[in-house]
Amino acid sequence: MTSAEKQKIACFLDIAGDYLGSGYKSACNEYQFDDDTENSPQITQSNADSIEIIAQEIKACGNCSLCQTRINAVPGEGVMQPVVMVIGEGPGEDEDKQGRPFVGKAGQLLDKMLSAIGLSRSENAFIANVVKCRPPKNRDPYPEETAACSQFLKRQISILKPQFILAAGRVSAQTLLKTTEPIGRLRGRFTELIVEDNIYPLLATYHPAALLRSEEYKRPAWEDLKLLRSKIGI
Repeated sequence: MTSAEKQKIACFLDIAGDYLGSGYKSACNEYQFDDDTENSPQITQSNADSIEIIAQEIKACGNCSLCQTRINAVPGEGVMQPVVMVIGEGPGEDEDKQGRPFVGKAGQLLDKMLSAIGLSRSENAFIANVVKCRPPKNRDPYPEETAACSQFLKRQISILKPQFILAAGRVSAQTLLKTTEPIGRLRGRFTELIVEDNIYPLLATYHPAALLRSEEYKRPAWEDLKLLRSKIGI
């Protein structure tokens, strides 16, 4: 705002004050205003960003071929500033139909797993995926597909600022950590994930779908959850 614009506003307020007080108009006072500079606070795209804005962009996204086969994009859901942000691989059939993350059998198991250590998507967790649209036949997402969604996920993490990140499954852990190490070597310990100069403790574990397929993964997955619980103190 320029100094002249500020003077006009001040003069109007003076006049209004005169009428409300004595009922007579006096001369406008002259004030010493400066023009706003480039350093004045402004709303920028970065600080105007929000989870809702990102969700709308995801639903309208056409950056990769997955948009051609999806029913619904799945931005994610949960609370702001969560204790834990759970990041899975991508939506499955049920998620694609409902537009919500982890709502099928694997999702129901995930909810039980989180509940066992005091976490819930409705109270203190946020759940999302590496890719926001279902890969056909639940195949692994291609590199170009994870790349197309990477900025969405980075923005979500930056806004939510979770205390911890739980990477559910091989694809999620490998994508976030930019590694080809198998999930068996990545799980069971915390790793630092850096997003926009912020450091987030990340714990990788087996995907709930893997637990439904094989009993052998249940015990190590529970050990991972107990490790997470010991850190978050719930």
